Formats: sequence, C-alpha cells, structure tokens
Amino acid sequence: MKLRQKLLWLVWTLGLATLAQGAALDTGLQLPPEIKPERYEAQAAHLAAEVLSRYHYKATPLDQALSGKIFDQYFKALDGEKYFFVQADIDRFASQRGQLGSAILKEDLSLPFSIFNVYQQRLLERFAYARTLLKQGMDFQAHEELELTRDKLPWPQSDADMRDLWRRRVKNDWLRLKIAGKDSASIAGILDKRYTHAMQRVSKTQSEDAFQTFMNAYTMSIDPHTNYMVPRAAEEFDISMRLSLTGIGASLAESEDYTIIRDLIAGGPAILSGQLQVGDRIVGVAQGETGPMVDILGWRQDDAVDLIRGPTDSIVRLDILPTQAGPDAAHKLVTLVRKPVHLNEQAAKSSIESISDGAATHRIGVITLPSFYEDFAAKQAGKKDYSSATRDVGKLLEALKKQHVDSLLVDLRNNGGGSLTEAVELSSLFVGDGPVVQQRRANGSVSVEQDAHSKLAWNGPLGILINRGSASASEIFAAAMQDYGRALIIGDPSYGKGTVQTMVNLDQIAKNEKPRFGELKMTVAQFFRINGGTTQLRGVLPDIPLQGGTEEGNFGEASFGNALPWTQIKPADYAPLGDLRSILPTLLTKHEARAHADADLKNLYADIAKLKRERVKNVVSLNEADRRKARDAQEALLASRKAADQTRPLPEDVNADRDDGLQVNERSLAKSLSVEKVRKDAKDIFLFEAARVLSDEMDVAEPQLASGNGLSRPD
Repeated sequence: MKLRQKLLWLVWTLGLATLAQGAALDTGLQLPPEIKPERYEAQAAHLAAEVLSRYHYKATPLDQALSGKIFDQYFKALDGEKYFFVQADIDRFASQRGQLGSAILKEDLSLPFSIFNVYQQRLLERFAYARTLLKQGMDFQAHEELELTRDKLPWPQSDADMRDLWRRRVKNDWLRLKIAGKDSASIAGILDKRYTHAMQRVSKTQSEDAFQTFMNAYTMSIDPHTNYMVPRAAEEFDISMRLSLTGIGASLAESEDYTIIRDLIAGGPAILSGQLQVGDRIVGVAQGETGPMVDILGWRQDDAVDLIRGPTDSIVRLDILPTQAGPDAAHKLVTLVRKPVHLNEQAAKSSIESISDGAATHRIGVITLPSFYEDFAAKQAGKKDYSSATRDVGKLLEALKKQHVDSLLVDLRNNGGGSLTEAVELSSLFVGDGPVVQQRRANGSVSVEQDAHSKLAWNGPLGILINRGSASASEIFAAAMQDYGRALIIGDPSYGKGTVQTMVNLDQIAKNEKPRFGELKMTVAQFFRINGGTTQLRGVLPDIPLQGGTEEGNFGEASFGNALPWTQIKPADYAPLGDLRSILPTLLTKHEARAHADADLKNLYADIAKLKRERVKNVVSLNEADRRKARDAQEALLASRKAADQTRPLPEDVNADRDDGLQVNERSLAKSLSVEKVRKDAKDIFLFEAARVLSDEMDVAEPQLASGNGLSRPD
C-alpha cells in the first residue's frame, strides 16, 4: 500500500512538475525532446511479464483482456483526476488498447512512451494556459464550484471543457491565497512562479519515470499490491525495511532550485561535524578529496541524493550556501566521511499515558510501531544486531515493565505492513509459540506460521489501536491477538489486505552485473487468520469502534475493482488464551458515554462527520463571500473550543496550521517546521481514548482475574 501511495504521488508530482510545451499557445517555450525507452527497459518488461505470468498467485496471461486493463490503468495512473487528457486523447490510442501485452513481449515500448509524451505535452499546455489566466480579472461574486475529486467523473469532452476546468482551478488557487490575506500582485506572482516551476520540471523527467509508471499499470492490473520498482525505487524500499543507509545523515528537501537540509539525523556525520545546520543549501557535490565539484542547482532531489550518498568511509565534499544567506553570499566547503546512518525516527517508540478515574490511576504503556521493518540482508549475513521491529518492541517492553505499567497499547495506525516474519515473531511475544497466521499458495497448499522458539514477553492486559491505514502485517498481528482473545482491538476497520508479497530481483534472474532491470514486489500467497477467516476486503473489525475519517469505498482494499474476494479455510489448531466478549458491552457503553460528554472526543467526532459530509458533496465554492463565511465560522468554532478549554496551553504559533494557500515548497522552512511541530504536539485524542478503554478494561475485568478468563497481571 505504501508503495502504491508513493507511486501515485510521483505521477502527480510529475504532473504538477512539468515544463511547458505550449502547443496551440504562443508561450515562447520549446517542446523538450521526446522521452524514449531504453533498450534494457524493454528487456526488463519482457522478463517481468514472464515472471508474472508464471509465478504470480493469480497468474494471468498477457492477452488482449489484460492489455485492455493495462491501458485503462495507465491513463488512470497518469491522470487520475482528469486535469490533463481530454476524451479525444483517449480515443486517439483506443484502437491499440489490446496491443500493450504483445508489445511488451516483443520488447516494444513505443506505445506507452507515446502516451506518456502526449501526457507531458498536455501538462505543459494546461499550465501554460493557467499562466495566461493570471493576467485576466476574476469574478469571485459568481456562484461557481470546483470538484474536490474528479477520479469518478468522465474525461473532459473538449478543449473548451478543459479550459473551463482550469479556469476554475486557477480561480480556486487565487481565492485561497486571497482569503489568507495576500494582495493581488503577490497572488499573481506566487501562482506564476508556481506554474512556471511546474513547467520547468518536465525537462527533468526521465525514461525511468515513464517506464515505472507504465509497469505499475501492468502489475496493478493483475492485483493492487503487485508493483514494479526501478533500481532507485527498489533501493528506497530496502532502506525503509532496514531503517538504515550509508550517507551523511541529513534529510533533504527541494526548495525552488535548491537542495536544502531539512533535518540532521542524530549520530550521523552531518550533525557530528558541527559544520551544517537546518536550512543550509547544497549547491555542489564532489567525490573524494580531489574530485570535481558538480553543480546540482536545479537538480531533481533523487538525483542529488544519489550523488550525496555513497560507500561507507568514502569522502564527499559539499558546496554549501548557508541558511539565511543571499544567493551571492560566500559559500563554504564541508568535507564529510560517509557512515551508516540509522533511521531511528522511523523505529518503534514508547510512552506512558496515566489515566485517572478518580478512584485509581492506571499507567498504560504505549508502543508506536510505524512498520514491520527487518534488515533481511543483515539477518542472512548472521549479524546479531540487525534491525528488527520485534527486537525493538521487546526492548521497549522490558523498559516499560520496569516502569510498572499496568496495561499495554500497541499503536498500529497507518502501519502499512512489512515483513511477514516480523509479524509472526511480534505476535509470539504476546501468545508464545502457538500458530499466528496461515498461508495458502497458488497450488492450494496451506502452511501455518509460528515462532517455535519464542519467549513470552508480556502476559498483561493488551490493546491494539488500528485505523484504515493499518494493513498487511499489521492485520496479521491484530487478527491473531483477536482470535486468541488476547487483546482488545480499538479503532477503525483495517485496510483489508490479505495477500503476501515477495521481492523478485530481475537483475539476479538476468545475471546482470549492475542493477538495471529493477525488482518486482509480487503477490505469491494469501494469508488467513488462525480461525480460518481472512482479512481480505473486510479487514480486522474492531471490538471498540472509533469513528475515523476514512471510509471503505474511498480507501482500503475494497476500493480496488480487482482485489481478491473474501474466502475462508479450515481453522488452525490453536487454543484461545482468553475471552473478552463478556466485557465488551460494558466497555462500549463507557466509550459511548465519553463520546457524548468529553469535549475533545465530541468535537473530533463532529469534525469527522463534517468532513464526511463535505466528501459526499465533493465540491468547494468559488464564491468569495461563501468561502469567507465558511472560514469565519470554522475559526469562530475553534475559538470557542479554545475558550472552553483553559487547561491546555495554546501553541506558540496559534495560527500555524491555518490554510495559507501555499504549497509545501513555497513556504519557508521555518514555517513548515512550525506547522509540523503544532501537529506533532497536538493532543492525540484517539490514542488517549484507547488508553481510557484499557483503563476501563482493568476496572471491569479486575474481579474476573482469578476466574481464568485469560487476563493476568504483568510479571
């Protein structure tokens, strides 16, 4: 799931980040050279097709039927919100929609690249047209609307329809800035710069961008979680799994044409050198002590990152324009030795919530797990200190037990999964060596996964907090805890991903010395709960539901038209460790009472209900009076809430999170970091409520502890 989000983000960024081919518009800009496929990309596509058609869990021949699905998925991936293509563009290629499969097998990628080049031309035309609108007057008294999402709408039928759509889009951009307090001259300057910058990035588009987008249209036409990654994307995926890389230890961002230091990672060479700080701009990179300095001004961020990273103990020299310094200020040269950098911010973390009900105070230990990470290579190499979610959680558990917590909450919200092995081993920390999950392969064989060498680490009360973003390995863990009667599941229904993927390195198959062909993340099995059911489509249903903001039809497995169906198999041989069903009605009653009485929870539920109504309405007004009225009503509501809650101090920048009409790269770094801090410091209402549910559980279950219901105090 995470990969799919990243790929869609890449496509949209390239959509908003593309240079102007001003066809039919006299913009004075030249069309960039057409992007053409590399020979090795065509070979990689053919090899991927051979693997997918033989070894995928739902092996599908690359015939005309699948070709048609790829055709539709490709246009959806390029322009899902229908802001660039008109219906005539689709019709232009419609006669070839059944030929994409045979073209892959013939190692001919001319058709998908032709479509991509038309896509880029349309991008440039649309942004060039948007710039011309900035010179015209805008009527904000008219009662017009703009759709919030357009994925379910038809393609614009004509150029006139498309121009009207972009007129309303530009009008919305302008109105957001106007309501935020900008004057007309400033607004025109901001938007002209935004659209021009978007246009200038088309020239940075590479063949791998088009190729990866097309290949994912192919893989995701088979099932939603089979993906293709070019070598660079595969390396990023590996980094996210092992939580480490070799480099300077700095988080980078793009700001206009600069590569800017957004954060310094604790323990990395950059922060230890004392020579760099947040906001510094990297304008040049050189390798070794004498290598030539390469100017990276205007580079794509991923290209700049490739140059800055390198082998352990190698030297990199950086040409730095210090933060706050003008473009003509003196530069400084910083020499660093690359080292392994551990991404601890993405690892498991713990905290404690103290819940008082007047008579007693319960200490709820909280472990937040962003993903089920594991360093596969280090593990296979026999390294004892390899990165592992289970190991980290185990250490946090030991620390929490020493702090005498009464109950434990594992926060899996937005945890999209990761290693199946880690899901099994983490489950074993709470249930011992029993079965955790079942796997069914394409041939129908079923295996039961468990950690026979596990050691029980926590036998006390347990809760798991999930939402729609909890997927795959998160669902394996949550489902196992629910089936064993071991934990209360709190939150939204989970994502509904019940399939298992494996990584297939195409370069290893082809015996390439250097990575060129990339990798497949391919579905090879379906997993089932130990009770015989599956999380596929339905997800894990919470015992105590919280009314989250996402809905099944908009996000989750059920939103895909080609997801595998729900089914079931025989249960595994396991014995429940507890039965929490008898106390669920009482816990639910207590939660519902708080939802009506607690100001934070009541306000949050009201905001979520409003968000859902707006999502159903799916339009935003372009009338200034209407927008100001809505803005004023929202600010009055927030002010009244703050006035009613004098116990909580206001953030330093109380308006930091107000809509300023700007995109991320248009804000100062200080402003962006301020907004992030406000959001990070905000009270986590759902987490606090989940902790209160666990506190209720302890009160309700206390008299039953001696009666063998499976609940026990931590050692």
